[in-house]
Amino acid sequence: MPAASGDRSAHFPAIEKKHGGPISLWIDRVNDLGKVKYEEQIAFLRENHRFSQAHANALVMYVRGSTTSKKFDGPDAFFAKADPVAARTAKAIFAAVTEKHPTLELVMAWNQPMLRNEKGYVLGVMVSKNHLTVSPFGGTALEAVADKLAKYTVNKKTFQVPLDWKVDAALLRAIAKARLAEMG
Repeated sequence: MPAASGDRSAHFPAIEKKHGGPISLWIDRVNDLGKVKYEEQIAFLRENHRFSQAHANALVMYVRGSTTSKKFDGPDAFFAKADPVAARTAKAIFAAVTEKHPTLELVMAWNQPMLRNEKGYVLGVMVSKNHLTVSPFGGTALEAVADKLAKYTVNKKTFQVPLDWKVDAALLRAIAKARLAEMG
């Protein structure tokens, strides 16, 4: 299992065990493809050598010079690099939820800030160019507040808010409450 540090080379022992040969062999095979697109490198490993997506991605990204999947050391580093308006809104979203649920911990997962407890992720915020996407990670949390989401773009398990959203604390707390109930 890869290290929590995001070190892509943590996959190398499993690649060597499953596919044989030293990792240098697999690095050479990817390099032998020349200047092809990422997708073609992944397809080569998956189709010709039966690599999993995780192993193919770790190897290809390593060869391309990305030795870690972690972009940020923590939420503070994420917010420091984010658009200031988006960062301020995201922080306000988390503050609205943690005011009611102070035991939730703000962490980074999938290079995005998330609130979690010991059972799993409760609420995450993804920053895009023109909006924030809020995700409660569960199917029923948004259903519980569907009537309050009419003015937002709602996807299957997320909804979008403007970068400068005036945070609706009651809505966020209702979503967090539903997600925590769903988690048991």
